[in-house]
Amino acid sequence: MNNRRDVLKALALLPLAACARNVDSISISESRQPGRSPAGWQPDGKELNLQKVKIKKVKAIVTAPYGIELVIVKVETDQPGLYGLGCATFRQRAHAVASAIDDYLDDFCRDKDVNNIEDIWQTAYVSSYWRNGPVLNNALSGLDQALWDIKGKMAGMPVYQLLGGKTRFAVDTYTHASGPTPEAVMDEVERYREQGFRHIRIQLGGYGSTHLSKEPAYKQYGFGHPDDNTVDPQAYKRGVVRLFQLARKKFEDNIELLHDMHERVEPMDAIDLIKRLEEYRPFFIEDPFSPENMGWFKMLRQQSAVPIAMGELFNNPHEWIEPMSQRMYDFIRIHISQIGGITPAMKVARLGEWFNVKTAWHGPGDTSPVGHAANAHIDLAVWNFGIQEGKHFNELTNEIFPGTPRIENGYMFVNEAPGLGIDIDEEKAKKYPLPHFNYNWTQVRKADGTPVRP
Repeated sequence: MNNRRDVLKALALLPLAACARNVDSISISESRQPGRSPAGWQPDGKELNLQKVKIKKVKAIVTAPYGIELVIVKVETDQPGLYGLGCATFRQRAHAVASAIDDYLDDFCRDKDVNNIEDIWQTAYVSSYWRNGPVLNNALSGLDQALWDIKGKMAGMPVYQLLGGKTRFAVDTYTHASGPTPEAVMDEVERYREQGFRHIRIQLGGYGSTHLSKEPAYKQYGFGHPDDNTVDPQAYKRGVVRLFQLARKKFEDNIELLHDMHERVEPMDAIDLIKRLEEYRPFFIEDPFSPENMGWFKMLRQQSAVPIAMGELFNNPHEWIEPMSQRMYDFIRIHISQIGGITPAMKVARLGEWFNVKTAWHGPGDTSPVGHAANAHIDLAVWNFGIQEGKHFNELTNEIFPGTPRIENGYMFVNEAPGLGIDIDEEKAKKYPLPHFNYNWTQVRKADGTPVRP
């Protein structure tokens, strides 16, 4: 009997013994499957120590292949050809983010073990003492995403596998239809519907429909800047209601309609508009209130059942923890690089799962292809995924970022390679430096010149 127990015990321990092999003895060719070589890391037949991989350098790569400032973090290791990429794009302060990466994070991370992502994130987060600012959070995000990219390459699997594996075959996305008139927007909706999109965001002109405003008094008196935009809240509300009326009449319930208010009107005007849109069944209305006006959500929830998406401007966990726990909105729509990367975003998603708050990560043109890949890997893994803002990249961008996620029939597919599955051609990226750009789209005023907070 004892001999039998000994044999069974030995058999039970065999899998553990196999897992406990010294990683030093595993060669690159032995740890990879054919056709699964990660971007940028080509097996050279040498045995590498994958247990003690150290950070050799952290650097910023800036480029603008489609006119938007992109900031990418590259983390190089002491293993030849093994590196990771992450998104740190904050276009309004791109140079400041690049400086935070090159002048601070590089020195901070030298010789740290790439395996310890949580420890590196936590210590980097407090290394500046003051935290939760968009510049430092974006720099930290680039580092964090790059470390996840490296970990996936070391494991020989896509990042979504490290996050728990797929809960869906692909990532459902929405796209943007806009135009100066409701009729022009309907033409755009039809075009995207024919491409297979089931969710379409409709916008009448720019945010707040500023083209509907008449010449404001403040410009007559030489106040503000000549290029400042002006919002007429009542004209904007009338235009959006008309937009939804036409869309539902033409497309009935065959598509899901979204709209971004972008915090361009006062809270009571936002509540009024959302109540008027309820009969047209929006999939969600985005960002009705600025971060300074979060207290209005309770009143909105009491008066309307329209689903709400919120969070594009959030930096600080205190901006979302209490509202999510109180179910003040239905979709959490943070910009992943704005809060520090994959590590905190997964925690936000897990928090939302307990309160039926779904994810709808921010994913416009000022999220780089690397950032879109990070979004998609999380989207594939989390149960409470809601929808993903999609982006079609031009051919040049796909050349600079081989492995960029692709969209087919409204679904986003990641490159099924270890890590985030995306690379960068640094030489091509250098040919497209950051442009000089006046960020005047954020400068919106009322008729008397009062600045509006987006």
